Amino acid sequence: MSYRKYKNKKVVVDGHKFDSIKESHRYGELKLLERAGKIKNLQLQPKFELIPTIRTDKETLPKISYIADFMYQDCESGKMIVEEVKSVATKTRVYLLKKRLFLQKYTDYDFREIM
Repeated sequence: MSYRKYKNKKVVVDGHKFDSIKESHRYGELKLLERAGKIKNLQLQPKFELIPTIRTDKETLPKISYIADFMYQDCESGKMIVEEVKSVATKTRVYLLKKRLFLQKYTDYDFREIM
């Protein structure tokens, strides 16, 4: 384990690296829900394009993406859920902007912050 910017500890569980103990605990909860048949198709760190690459005569601006912590399908509702494990300290301006862009572009997903 190593200490990070927000005093998180990196953790490895089932061969997966997590940015915090809290995130690794949520992974354990989701694995139990998956085994119980409540959710399916659990994915770790799914990537979503928010703004494509922009090319002009003078420059190329790389695409901007958002990487969530988890994504899965709720078996009861059939909805795709995107989860972000957060604390108040990790709600940076960049995160809040990417969240807004995600919510605007990906309206078919149910976005949840786990505090």
